[in-house]
Amino acid sequence: MSIRVMLVDDQVLLRTGFRMVLAAQPDMEIVAEAGDGAEAIENLRSTAVDVVLMDVRMPRLDGVEATRRICAEPDAPKVLILTTFDLDEYAFSGLKAGASGFMLKDVPPAELLSAIRSVHSGDAVVAPSTTRRLLDRFSPMLPSSGKQPGHKAVERLTGREREVMLLVAQGMSNGEIAARLVLSEATVKTHVGRILTKLGLRDRVQVVVLAYETGLVRAGGGGTG
Repeated sequence: MSIRVMLVDDQVLLRTGFRMVLAAQPDMEIVAEAGDGAEAIENLRSTAVDVVLMDVRMPRLDGVEATRRICAEPDAPKVLILTTFDLDEYAFSGLKAGASGFMLKDVPPAELLSAIRSVHSGDAVVAPSTTRRLLDRFSPMLPSSGKQPGHKAVERLTGREREVMLLVAQGMSNGEIAARLVLSEATVKTHVGRILTKLGLRDRVQVVVLAYETGLVRAGGGGTG
């Protein structure tokens, strides 16, 4: 079954370029296009979509607010933010809004296709270390108290799960965490899955965001212990 993709960008030329790349893939299908966030939301009312490629700077309704509204819906499609500049505030806001990751618009086609497939399968496509750099830069915009919503849920984690969560938030891959904790990579993957379930999070990008929001990780990547 093909991955149903919607392209959202106010620049027709960019949409055309993305369409040409995706249309050549046997496992992908462009089912809708939109020139702004409002049109994207309208399209979703009548079209089934798996992955939304979302620009951020658009007229009427920008991609961040559109992402927030889309991700708030039940059975929402995955959103992959497309941005012109690495680490800009729009990418940060998009992650906060529920996007599964972000990519630069000039990403090589092979990487874009891989990202779409990864998002569709339930993975995040932003390297945790990149997400952490984003949050380090914009951490003044986040609450720093441990009394934020979600902290109670964090307290329900086992000691090992909390340890794994902190390492995820510090940008480590499953393999790196396995080496640090002397565990198998499969065991780490199981822990990450349990963390996502207990905290009601979509992917490890949201784990990083929550760790900052609850004060478990401070700017610079250090844990609070």
